[in-house]
This record gives sequence, structure tokens and C-alpha cells, in this order.
Amino acid sequence: MEKIRNLFTSEAVSIGHPDHVCDMISDSILDACLAQDKNSRVACETLAKDDNIVLAGEITTNAKIEVEQIVKDTIRKIGYTYTPKVLNLISKQSPDIAQGVDIGGAGDQGIMFGYANSETPEYMPLAITMAHDLVKLATKLRQTGEFKYAMPDMKSQVTLEYIQGETTKIDTMLMSIQHTEDYNEKEFKNFIVDNIMSCVAKKYDLNTDFKVLINPTGKFVIGGPEGDAGLTGRKIIVDTYGGYAPHGGGAFSGKDPSKVDRSAAYMARYLAKNIVASGITKECLIQLSYAIGVVQPISIFVDCKGSSSVPVDRIVEAIYSNFDLSPKGIIDKLQLQCPVFSNTCNGGHFGRKFLDEDELLECSWERLDSVGVFENLTRV
Repeated sequence: MEKIRNLFTSEAVSIGHPDHVCDMISDSILDACLAQDKNSRVACETLAKDDNIVLAGEITTNAKIEVEQIVKDTIRKIGYTYTPKVLNLISKQSPDIAQGVDIGGAGDQGIMFGYANSETPEYMPLAITMAHDLVKLATKLRQTGEFKYAMPDMKSQVTLEYIQGETTKIDTMLMSIQHTEDYNEKEFKNFIVDNIMSCVAKKYDLNTDFKVLINPTGKFVIGGPEGDAGLTGRKIIVDTYGGYAPHGGGAFSGKDPSKVDRSAAYMARYLAKNIVASGITKECLIQLSYAIGVVQPISIFVDCKGSSSVPVDRIVEAIYSNFDLSPKGIIDKLQLQCPVFSNTCNGGHFGRKFLDEDELLECSWERLDSVGVFENLTRV
């Protein structure tokens, strides 16, 4: 019988990509609010084009923040040197929305997905994990000065070959990296292959004879918001599972945790990861759905793709019995009123850790502290 061969591709972008510039500005404003007032209600959208930054949305907070300064500091932290012109159109949260949220209900209706599999130690799909590794390593080497000519705007893409559902090799690696006008093309591309692409491939014990594509248009001098307009929440597949699993109806960045677009998606990931880590399944997809102003989810859906040793209805029952999936319950469980969200703009929201004051911390929604709940299902 002929073996089935499939190719699967995921992409990632750096913090210098115009859309992630906007994500980081929105989440930096959110963090600044939460640092002073943990009950801040924030829905902050950012648009970037050239040196113009437009802020819109709704914020209700007791925090005293300098929005323009936060924007300037974020642009500088990313690695751009221009001083942005800021148009601030932010107003307060609608009282019609607030009346439902104030009693503990969801800030909006919506569907959210969480996913995990056993393909990597992080319980994430391999293609998106590698794509993030490429841009994170390239960004780090740019920041240390080791990666000559490189500028902040970067994209990566990884195509993996699967036979009978098992990873066999890397088919293609693609990187588009902004560079200075006076760059040495050969030196630049050799560095990418030798010090970025090959390093990531070896990290996962995969082949280094993959097809290579670097800046396929020929050059990439004009980047960031000068080369392309940026918008908050436009890289939702990059932020999640690289297309390996569905995405819900809303983006994450710029939203405080009373917005279930963010908090419930984090909780769904937390549940899926703990379920897979328990060993009862190799793969798990969870959908949660909410109605605006309603406290508990109106549905929970679990799909283990036929790999579960435990009936799915028992997994769903365990979720209902052991976890409070109200917005407040999720916020308390995952400690989501802490100012940690701008970190998620560098390397995706799932399957990763971040540096906080030089200490390596695990995102609360990545913890494996509920594995026992699902391990117990095999003992009943």
C-alpha cells in the first residue's frame, strides 16, 4: 500500500512586522493600565502607517498613563528609530457592555478554540513552533549585533513533510528579512542559512538539506509600517496554532481578560494542553462559546481526533466538574490581571515562555497543574 505524503506549512512574523508593531502597542497600553488598576477595561486598537499611529477603542480605568509616551517607547523597543505621530481616538467602554460585564458575564458573544498535540515538548504543532523559533532567533541575533544588515521586519515560513501522519523532514524554509540598503547579499543569506535556519533544524533533529527561500522578491529594504500598513489583531493564525487548528471569531491583542476572545481562548489552550499531557490522548481541540452578559459558557466541545483512550463525554464532564469557566473564574485561575500581555507579541501566545526582569517565567495558561484531573479518568 502506497504511503500517504502530505506537506503542511505555518508562518510567523517578528515584532518588527507592521501588524505585530500594532499588537505590541495595544498590549503595552493594556499592560500599563493593568499595572496600576487590575480591573481596567481595555479594548485598544492600533493602526500604523509610515510614522503615523492611530489609536482607537474603549478604555475605562483608574490608571494614569501617558499613551503617546507608551507608543514612542514601544516603537523604540522594537528597534525602529523614528518618532511616531500619534492620533488618540480612545473613549470609555460603552455602558451597555459594562452592565453585563459588571455582574461577571462575558464581554461579548463568541467562539474560542484551544488546541494541543504531542508533536513537541511544548504540546504545540511543530511547523508553527519552528517558524516562531526562526524569527525569534533572527531577532535576538539582530539585537546583539551578530546579524549584520538585519532590520526589525521579518517573516518566516516552514513546510514539513508528513508520511502517514508522522513528521519525516523539513521540505522548505522561507525567510523574508528586512535589511539595510548597503547589505552584502551573499554574506547576509549565508548567515541566515548557517546561523538561523540550520540551527533551528538541528534543534529538532531534522534534516538540513531543505529547500531554502530568502527574500524571494530580490531585496527587502523598505519594511515595517513604511512598507505596509499595520493593524492590531491581523495575525491571528500566527498568534495561535499556525493553521493547524481552528481560530475563534476574535483576536487577542489590546483586550483585557474580561473579553473572552482572549481569556477563554487561553483557558481552552490550558485545558487542551493538560488533557494531552495527561496521556489520555495525543491531540485535543476544545471549543468554548459565550453569550454577552452570560456568566458561564453556553457550550463546550471536545474533539480528540479519535486518539483518546477515554470517552470524550467523560472529558467534557470532567471540565464542567472541575473548572469555573466564567470570565471571573478564568481570570482567577490563570491570574490574568497581571501586566504580561505585551510579551505575547514575540513568538506567539502559546507554547512558550517569556522573560520578565531577566527571569524566565511560564505563561499561566501553559502550566501543567491540572494534569491529574484528566489522569484520574483512566482510574474510574
